[in-house]
Amino acid sequence: MKAIFKNHISFRILTLSSILILWAIIQSCSPDKKKDQFIEIVTEVMDFQSVDTIPSGWNTFKYINKSNETHFFLLDKYPAGKTLEDAEKEVIPPFQNGMNLINEGNDEEGFAEFNKLPAWFFEVVFSGGSGLVSPKNSSLTTIKLEPGYYIMECYVKMANGTFHNAMGMTKAIVVGTQDSGNLPPKATVEINISSTEGINFEKSIPKGIQVFSVHFKDQITHENFVGHDLNLVRLSDNANLDALESWMNWADPKGLITPSPDGITFLGGINDMPAGSTGYFEINLEPGNYAFVSEVPNASGKNMLKTFSVKD
Repeated sequence: MKAIFKNHISFRILTLSSILILWAIIQSCSPDKKKDQFIEIVTEVMDFQSVDTIPSGWNTFKYINKSNETHFFLLDKYPAGKTLEDAEKEVIPPFQNGMNLINEGNDEEGFAEFNKLPAWFFEVVFSGGSGLVSPKNSSLTTIKLEPGYYIMECYVKMANGTFHNAMGMTKAIVVGTQDSGNLPPKATVEINISSTEGINFEKSIPKGIQVFSVHFKDQITHENFVGHDLNLVRLSDNANLDALESWMNWADPKGLITPSPDGITFLGGINDMPAGSTGYFEINLEPGNYAFVSEVPNASGKNMLKTFSVKD
């Protein structure tokens, strides 16, 4: 009788162990685990190395800039039927030709080139991405995407004025209809940005890991033909805010071009998004001086250049 009872207990222990193992396996495959995953994008030269297809809904992107240039990635949702090939034929050339003329001092002719953009280009929805990332740095960005065909691009300029996307720094990304099942992260610092109020956030930002939410209260096309975004910058002692502000305007011959201003390290942020959208980025903040800046002309006059300090 004792043997039977002992065997019965052993069986129950074995069964309980099996249940616990099965539960652990199920948990490892559950949607909650997706929150810890990210889509990796790597730049080594003028490229985006990543998967070709991603789910819709909330996705977190880890952008690793291994190159010697400052970059960002912006996801452009293209209208139905238009592809990367159309962009290479009809969109990139007018921008590059216009920039070449502006660099030569022919501003009027240069801006006239942008009138050659196809009508369908104005249906493109700029849907977010990482802010600027300095060489050998990385960023972690979370955005929500609708199903569709997207172009990932960077249009920072080389020292000769050539846009990175004209050098092949583009990639087609298909966002599928299946939802990722992810939820947005919980923000520790909330930021609002708009064309009327500029960038607004809590003045006191502590050191350590921070998750910034960036809410676009509105969105407009600024004088340089792009919407406002938000970039996080670490400022060294020799950083010049006037130089940073000027550099953030790509339409200026000396703007958004290699090299970036001295004393400036770009740490990511959130690229252009439509009005009402919210994006998130995460970073481990060390003590020091920082700034938020938008890629628009006259950023300080628009309240889109804001400095802050992180205390030890």
